[in-house]
Amino acid sequence: MSNFKDILKEIGEFGLFQKRLVAALCIPSIFVAFDVIGQVFTGMNFPHQCNTDWILEQGPNLTDEKQRNLTIPVNSEGTFDTCKMFTPVSLDLETIERYGLNNTSGCTDGFDFEISKDASSIVTEFNLVCERSSFIEASQSIYMAGSPEYKFGRRFVVLLSLLILFVFGLGISFSPNIYVYIALKFVCGISTSGIVANAFVIGGEWSDSSKFALCTIICHAFYPLGLMILSGVAFFIRNWRILQMVLFSPLFVVLGIFYWILPESARWLITQGRKEEAIKAIRRAAKVNKRNAPEELLEKVSHTKNSLTFTKSKLTVEFLFFGIIVFIFGIVEFPARLGILPLLQHFGRKLCQAGVLIFGGAACLSILVIPKGKITLTSKCFS
Repeated sequence: MSNFKDILKEIGEFGLFQKRLVAALCIPSIFVAFDVIGQVFTGMNFPHQCNTDWILEQGPNLTDEKQRNLTIPVNSEGTFDTCKMFTPVSLDLETIERYGLNNTSGCTDGFDFEISKDASSIVTEFNLVCERSSFIEASQSIYMAGSPEYKFGRRFVVLLSLLILFVFGLGISFSPNIYVYIALKFVCGISTSGIVANAFVIGGEWSDSSKFALCTIICHAFYPLGLMILSGVAFFIRNWRILQMVLFSPLFVVLGIFYWILPESARWLITQGRKEEAIKAIRRAAKVNKRNAPEELLEKVSHTKNSLTFTKSKLTVEFLFFGIIVFIFGIVEFPARLGILPLLQHFGRKLCQAGVLIFGGAACLSILVIPKGKITLTSKCFS
């Protein structure tokens, strides 16, 4: 009776097959970053005020400053209110200028945003300000709710997740309203959960256990690269719909490549009792590594209860990433993610995971005692 570890020693514990696989599995991390952090740009807010063009019927030649003074109330801080306006009246302009207006109401005619003509976001297009601003948080929190368990094999889940992310990631760019946007974002959340929970693990499960941390960290290191690409693309493309299409269109090519090159995890196949499929995948790996498949071990391969597992604490960790300066933190994450490798190898994944959650949570809580306005100190806590 043999186990998968014995077989790996014969076919290569970290040969060309494993290296090529890990290199390919780095690519999904980039698109996960696009989807997870993309709303920092697609949901960007801009200065705004109520649309008060009603007064232009009485005074079509009013300047913007004069129109604002006549129709927008001043708040307690001495600035023009962004969510209220004076209730429209049928008085002539001379009477309005002499006596002013007193009654206020919400922005019944929509909002005016200070934004260039070629720029837009879901905030400006769907008017997600004032009483509708909660939709921004809802779209992101609902996104993080999609974390199902999978029982269909890692390869199937990764391919399906990439397909879903491609279809619904592009579909978001055609959202007619915020409700459709939130629904599509939720489905994208399910797909990225499938990628995170399975793609990064396949490379490790095809390698010796001593290389598992290395494979996972290398794949994760491309997440900050995705952040830097995202911020660069978003700098040049200010229209959120076009930005969404540009970010997720390349997934069509990635999906086609992965369909042909991505193997199923032999460990998973063995634990599921699918011995013939596992042997076929092992022979393929041995061929790429230019090794001979150990036929005598393959015939005796057995189910093992100690198969590698992947513990997800995704929801807790993700709170650290939103609302941050994306490009700078993308650069910072490269050495941070690679630097964790010796800690993982020395202390193990369980202790490191616990330490990260404890210190990360403490950093988040420490922000509560930082005086308002201390932006530099707050950023360091998030870092």
